[in-house]
Amino acid sequence: MTALSHLKVLDLTRVRAGPTCCRVLADFGADVIKIEAPQGVDPNAGISGARHGYDMLNLHRNKRSLTLNLKKPEGLAVFRKMVETADVVVENFRPDVKDRLGIGYEALAEINPRIILASISGFGQDGPYARRAGFDQIAQGMGGMMGVTGMPGEGPMRAGAAVADSTSGIYAATGILVALAERERSGHGQWVATSLLEAQIALMDFQAARYLVEGEVPPQSGNDHPYVTPMGVIATADGYLNLGVGGDSQWRAFCAAIGVPEWADQPDYATAEARFAHRPQLWEALQPIFAEKTTTDWVELLEAAGVPAGPIYTMDEVFADPQVQHLGMAAPVEHPVRGETKLVAQPVTLSRTPAAVTTSAPDAGAHTDEILGEYGLSAAEIADLRACNAV
Repeated sequence: MTALSHLKVLDLTRVRAGPTCCRVLADFGADVIKIEAPQGVDPNAGISGARHGYDMLNLHRNKRSLTLNLKKPEGLAVFRKMVETADVVVENFRPDVKDRLGIGYEALAEINPRIILASISGFGQDGPYARRAGFDQIAQGMGGMMGVTGMPGEGPMRAGAAVADSTSGIYAATGILVALAERERSGHGQWVATSLLEAQIALMDFQAARYLVEGEVPPQSGNDHPYVTPMGVIATADGYLNLGVGGDSQWRAFCAAIGVPEWADQPDYATAEARFAHRPQLWEALQPIFAEKTTTDWVELLEAAGVPAGPIYTMDEVFADPQVQHLGMAAPVEHPVRGETKLVAQPVTLSRTPAAVTTSAPDAGAHTDEILGEYGLSAAEIADLRACNAV
């Protein structure tokens, strides 16, 4: 028995934010039915990349696929029938689309008062930007991420991953689980909504709070921590190292480990405030010291001293690391075309009902007959739906 095997989720999403949300539910065992337009109906088909490409495989594993044309009355009727027994519907259309289709929250709640609708948009369900199309990098820019990322004075820089998309998907999954827990008491569903912009601002966390509480606009600080030094990147004899020297006790241990114990009490460096005030000077003094040993040597030496430090990996090095392998972050799965592949595992472990990657991403409509049969449609009825391009 998996954690969410009792749940049926209708997944109307595409691109990344919505599929990320549904992937969380699918990995923990929910029956996630990915609803896609029949071939030739969706002008934006393929926006997520090749069907058997890495992105689609990683985003849509553990799901079943049904093709359904919601613009056809026959297709919409099938969807409404599915809503009757569903627990969750997830969509990331622009806010006005679901209402034009007649599948907004009020319409769905009339069919099934227990339904939970999760909506992910670019900028929110209402307000002056509600109908704007939203993409991850736009949200990174408007949510403050690009304003603090990159080297000082070199212009804005996006993060190297789709942080707004992924975060909004995770927040949506969290909201769904909260709504499901509340439904156990009230018996009623509700509308869960988030957006790329909201998620990106929330992800800024202490940088956003720094402005709201103190009125300070955080600047770019490159690889340096905004207010702790030395915490950042330094070159070694064969690459780079991340340093994480926190409080004054760690500073003293750090000074002894790198062979300059006298720095512990030097007035320019003795306190966190003094080190921050003299940050350029301190980094300049550290550079020749760290150039004398390899990254591996420094990691071992600093670990022995209780000072946080770590290598900076390329992605192949990430998955070669023994701790990453121990954590099982590369989950094997069999794909009918590509054979055995590995996908990114869920990062949350449950002791009794863990997540699992059990099936690869399906081809579009791979389960159409199977799913429609579960809702009582005969082979002749399914054939009629195909004939009118409703599935």
